[in-house]
Amino acid sequence: MSFTTSTALASKLPQAKDLSHLFVPTFRIHQKSPFKAVMGTPTLDMINMAGGVPHPSTFPLEQVQATVRAPSHAAPGRTGTLSLERTQANGSTESLNELLQYNDGRGMASYCRFLRQFTEQAHAPPYADWDVVASCGNTDSIAKAVSLFCQQGDHIIVEQYSFPGALSNLVFAKVKPVPVAMDIEGVDPVALDSLCSSWTGATPLRAIYVIPTGQNPTGATMSLARRKALYAVAQKHDLVIIEDDPYYFLQLGPMPETQDTTATDMNKLSLVPSLLSLDTDGRVIRLDSFSKILAPNLRCGWITAPAYIQDRMQILNESTILQPSGLTQGVISRLLNDTWGIEGWIEHLNALRAAYAARRNLFVTLARKHLAGLATFTVPTAGMFLWMRVDLGDAATDATAMPRLLDAMKKGGVMMAPDMPFRVANAAAAAAPERYLRAAFALAETD
Repeated sequence: MSFTTSTALASKLPQAKDLSHLFVPTFRIHQKSPFKAVMGTPTLDMINMAGGVPHPSTFPLEQVQATVRAPSHAAPGRTGTLSLERTQANGSTESLNELLQYNDGRGMASYCRFLRQFTEQAHAPPYADWDVVASCGNTDSIAKAVSLFCQQGDHIIVEQYSFPGALSNLVFAKVKPVPVAMDIEGVDPVALDSLCSSWTGATPLRAIYVIPTGQNPTGATMSLARRKALYAVAQKHDLVIIEDDPYYFLQLGPMPETQDTTATDMNKLSLVPSLLSLDTDGRVIRLDSFSKILAPNLRCGWITAPAYIQDRMQILNESTILQPSGLTQGVISRLLNDTWGIEGWIEHLNALRAAYAARRNLFVTLARKHLAGLATFTVPTAGMFLWMRVDLGDAATDATAMPRLLDAMKKGGVMMAPDMPFRVANAAAAAAPERYLRAAFALAETD
């Protein structure tokens, strides 16, 4: 995987279409916090007596320092030092005093600057007025994206099997999920078109939530043709696409036919283009996270969307989290801007993909050997999950069969996730027997 900067000038690209008619009424009028609308965001050189801002001399952290390994996982002995100083800028990154102080809901400037550069290289959004906003990871981002377009009693389209964190968000928001059929490539665009065309709900369908790469739980990855077809249906029915894509940079390629499980050169394996990269209208809200590509409890990610949508995201951040931890943003900024740089970051992603490809390959090899006749599956080309259809034989209609299987597995020291928490409830799903298990191969050891 390698990226080249787009040669297209932003000034030559079109502006995003205004889809604000799809907002819930609360967000159709852009309203900043009354206090911030008047005061703006203070800077360190101001004599700031307007807000309840603590004096930076009271912050106990004088310096933050970490030992960082080289971006290539194949060179564990190579390390470097990352440091953040209290009062002076740290390369491209703000001082500790700035990182530890209140800021606005967009995110720290250096953190967002890197993510704009990376987003441009990785996706080259085909409209001019896009921007990034810092997030606390994708579960937080999902809730905010949904709240822009759905309110209590509304419906949103989701894949028939989906991320439980997203489904829980919908429960709390009292927004009803409408499942759309899937196949081995994810959402079936024909089924999506039929669903939208025949919709008779009290309120219109405004958005679809999808995980297009290494889908959780099924492991499905949409081809480029499938993504284009999905986007065309969204245009036809005026849907916003919430593209939840934490596994995008974990595209692993096909399973090699030889026993050499490290044969794939990740530098030469191109990525399937994102929905964002196809978004000529500005109808994709893309959610990215560092959880799977750096570490989960950094609780940092980013949202990419048209600027007028990001204005609302800023309001949502400032009324909830304010922004992710400034210290965490500072560590990530220092790592990516100054310690590794963009080339080192891409090297890290390629090393990560190679490591997970090796785990996938071993896991699939063992599953084929030991589960033949018991389970069937499609080899995933991205992500962390193997979605296995279990042959329960004569017990397929026995409601206790899957719980008994899971109990037996636990007693044997093995845990997998049944399909029930991932299924979107409807009459057809409720009547179907539980026949799937999700196995995460990310923790599989290759020794």
